[in-house]
This record gives sequence, structure tokens and C-alpha cells, in this order.
Amino acid sequence: MTLSELIGRPVPFAEFLGIQIVGNEPGNARLELALRPELMNSFHDAHGGVVMALADVALAVAAITQDGSARGAITVDLSVSFLGPGKGTLRAEARCLRAGKSLAFSEGEILDAGGNLVAKALGTFKLRR
Repeated sequence: MTLSELIGRPVPFAEFLGIQIVGNEPGNARLELALRPELMNSFHDAHGGVVMALADVALAVAAITQDGSARGAITVDLSVSFLGPGKGTLRAEARCLRAGKSLAFSEGEILDAGGNLVAKALGTFKLRR
């Protein structure tokens, strides 16, 4: 299943980045992004904006899948701590900590191809129904 299929409408930016869903269960999401030269910084590592975008999408997917009636999520707050360089295919693992009537809270990690921690993220999302 693609991200656009999960959401029920096109998600052009995520499609441009090449974000793929590799696993999702209610309240959990696993996404991958294969780095291309145009997504890297001058050190040939993942650009911080790419890492942050992957974290944002993964945390939102975890929130959306926690609530069966949600058809999207709008980021209210996102905090990302960068812990190391991202190389190769990046993997995001995210979980929804709590979902209420309108807000959901998620956390997750971005790992590089070697399983090294690249970033830790925490976000709040407004659920769309």
C-alpha cells in the first residue's frame, strides 16, 4: 500500500521524496526512503530536511492508523533531535502514544541502512476525518 492509498488522496511531497510504507498496524508505522543525490547535503549524508520530513510522515501515519476514522493528519508540533548522519536507505519507525478526539501524539526514530540511530522525533497531530 502506498501512502496516497492509505490517506485516500495524493501526497505529492512524500511521493517526490520516495517515501514507501513497509509496514503499518494500528498505531504503528514503518516507512523507508532510499536516498538519492538530490536528497543529500554537502557531506553526502541525508539532508536534515529530508530526515525531518520522513519523521513527520511516519509519525502522522502512526497517528492516522491509530484511529480508524482518520483520513489525514495536520502537524501541530514536531520536534526532531538529530543524532547522527543518515546514509543509504533510511527507515522510520513510529508509534502513536495517544489519540483523542482531535489530537494525536506520536514518537519515532529514523535509522540508517546500518541500523544506526539518525534522529528521534516527537509530534502532535490534528486528525482529519
